Amino acid sequence: MSAANTPGQAPRETVSFLLDGQRHDIANVDPGRTVLQFLREDLCRTGTKEGCAEGDCGACTVVVADLDESGERLDARAVNACIQFLPTLDGKALYTVESLADDGLHPIQQALVDCHGSQCGFCTPGFVMSLFALYKSSAAPTRRDIDDALAGNLCRCTGYAPIIKAAREMYQAASGERWTHRPAGGSRTADEEQQLAALRSLNAELPLSVTTNGRSFYAPLTAKQLADLLSAHPGATVLAGGTDIGLWVTKQHRELDTLVYTGRVAELQLVQESASHLEIGAAVSLSDAMPLIIRHFPAFKEVLLRFASPPIRNAGTLGGNVANGSPIGDSMPLLLAADAELVLRRGNNMRTLPLHEFYIAYQETALQAGEFIERIRLPLPASAHQFAAYKVSKRFDQDISAVCAGLMLRRAGDIVEDVRIAFGGMAEIPRRAEHCEESLRGSVWNEQTVAQAATMLEKDFTPISDLRSSANYRMQVCKNLLLRFFHEDNGEAPVRVYDYGR
Repeated sequence: MSAANTPGQAPRETVSFLLDGQRHDIANVDPGRTVLQFLREDLCRTGTKEGCAEGDCGACTVVVADLDESGERLDARAVNACIQFLPTLDGKALYTVESLADDGLHPIQQALVDCHGSQCGFCTPGFVMSLFALYKSSAAPTRRDIDDALAGNLCRCTGYAPIIKAAREMYQAASGERWTHRPAGGSRTADEEQQLAALRSLNAELPLSVTTNGRSFYAPLTAKQLADLLSAHPGATVLAGGTDIGLWVTKQHRELDTLVYTGRVAELQLVQESASHLEIGAAVSLSDAMPLIIRHFPAFKEVLLRFASPPIRNAGTLGGNVANGSPIGDSMPLLLAADAELVLRRGNNMRTLPLHEFYIAYQETALQAGEFIERIRLPLPASAHQFAAYKVSKRFDQDISAVCAGLMLRRAGDIVEDVRIAFGGMAEIPRRAEHCEESLRGSVWNEQTVAQAATMLEKDFTPISDLRSSANYRMQVCKNLLLRFFHEDNGEAPVRVYDYGR
């Protein structure tokens, strides 16, 4: 019996999902087959395109829907089909650009035609699907909402204006009951009722276990099942959103023998908030984790909104970003500044580890064989704490950071009582600036001491030069960001650091 089995019941071996409201049951699924390959090669749905094959360009955008927390609504989100593995669709509903042409054009398609926003046939379907996700989730999007929804669609053959105009007018282009927009809390259409009933009918009560050509995909439902699987397969690849592991297949052409998927593990989807901590399950998506973090750390908002694109944030998880340990990952400097901890599990054993002790070397962490991140613990900020977060990149949206910074300051009057300063892009791992911090603790908080502390960054980091920036640029940016933090804290810059009660 597999480690993921429910006593007395064998796990399911067939991937089941909805496409255009019709149930698809697929056996003998290759665990590394992408949704894009399935659509184009198996179903000949060629409206979904392959561009970059790494989740950047947006030509492959589709929409995946699941039941929301209440079980009474569809939660529809855009994702990149090129890096999503087919078995992750199990228990969900899939929409492609062909899904929309059921009874005439969908309102967003009609609006793009009317506003002359349609482009070449390669990128237009991705724009349609990104805006379809927005249409399903928002009744009155702002300009920022529209810009954010399109951040993952990089082509702009017709320019920005016609597409944005179409996004604003798509609600007026509705024709037919199927695509009539219903805001949250409003009555459901007959189509929505049918979709909800079909999703509920999918057998999602048993874990999934698929083995094809000697390669396996497991989707456990509980943390115990996950722990048992990783104990039995300590060398397995733990898959969350696939926004990094997907590239191992599409770019590195790796064949992954054993994949263990965390996306259906109930405990890893939980969020708990106490008087002292915010705890976020490792499988909570970045899209869901971000509002929770911003509520308590509003200074992190801009960096989090510039974290990749909505399709990446919808699939990727906070736990996956942390476990990945990329030196240029945007969440880690912020979490380090917030003094985050990780709750780790191996079998039945649990331990808590400060995030700053988790990273050992490039792509090497403190995780033991068979161990996984169960949740991330964030101490809630006290009123005396000041936070700031900065991202420096060549492009505002959907770009890899040259430098990302998270900073925390606590002072009594003009004396620095405590400080945490963390950077990404400055070393082989995301790391705190220990010499710089030590220089500031106990010092007077003024421009002279801050400038002196900035020179200590040269002891903390030896950055490299690459395509994103030179080593000298990175070092100068870090020094300047520390000075910016000081001036914002003192109200001497246009944008102030968010504070908590001061």
